[in-house]
Amino acid sequence: MIIGALLILTWLVLLLRYPAKALPISLAALFGLGLVALWVVWQDNREASQLARLQLRLSYAPNDCPADRPLRVQMNNGNDVPLLELRWRVAAYAPGDTVNLAENTYSAPRYRGPGELQPGANWQECLPMPPLRSGYRPQSLEFRAEHLQGTFSR
Repeated sequence: MIIGALLILTWLVLLLRYPAKALPISLAALFGLGLVALWVVWQDNREASQLARLQLRLSYAPNDCPADRPLRVQMNNGNDVPLLELRWRVAAYAPGDTVNLAENTYSAPRYRGPGELQPGANWQECLPMPPLRSGYRPQSLEFRAEHLQGTFSR
């Protein structure tokens, strides 16, 4: 923190003392910083739109899945590039409610996608349930994937 303050103070002193030399360098640095910021925003928007094209459905399916993994995940990659990695958290909601009933504790399961999923390909798997708040049964809840983080091929 103190180093940053010293750098800014030094830059201001140089800008006031030698404006003819410091101003063009400052403008070039500002232009470069702006380019980097634009590139980061573009990458973030591209990733968000790619994650939005993933179709990810979660359902409680104890009849179709093993007893220790009753949460069925079905995914379709609607992008034109392969999905390389995907991580998410599972949220559970009572119908019509906005309170997440899944407890996201340190010991809660970590959810990951299939690895590489080609464009247009489907994937389904049975995964363990997240711990739920006491008093709620999974068959009466809606499950959603939240906080998606993914990597796509270029």
